[in-house]
Amino acid sequence: MSKSFILCVDDDKTILMSLKAQLRYCLGAEFCYEVAESAEEAWEVINDLEESGDSLAVVISDCLMPKVKGDEFLIAVHKKYPKAVKLMLTGHADNDVIARAKSKANLAACLTKPWSKEELVNIINMALEAP
Repeated sequence: MSKSFILCVDDDKTILMSLKAQLRYCLGAEFCYEVAESAEEAWEVINDLEESGDSLAVVISDCLMPKVKGDEFLIAVHKKYPKAVKLMLTGHADNDVIARAKSKANLAACLTKPWSKEELVNIINMALEAP
């Protein structure tokens, strides 16, 4: 049976584990939860899950990552999965990067680190309910 999945992408393992645990606790068994430490690894996860028949529901990406930056990754994801909810996490807000992601990736929100678990879950729920 296919499931929807939430993918968290960050080069910091601690952040990935924290995100995954918070999302699983708040959203329960409605989703599968996957993590990746780079955009390249994220594409591998997406492709593997797609082959299994699962669908990408939400992508949460760090902004500053080695090689491929978060906005570039989210723009590429949007081109292939326009209905997926895209969120960005950042410790260093760059208004130009955020604006580009909003316009080219339909970014639902940009949250600063440390983020509020309640705000994150509320944004995901509202974005998934939007037409």
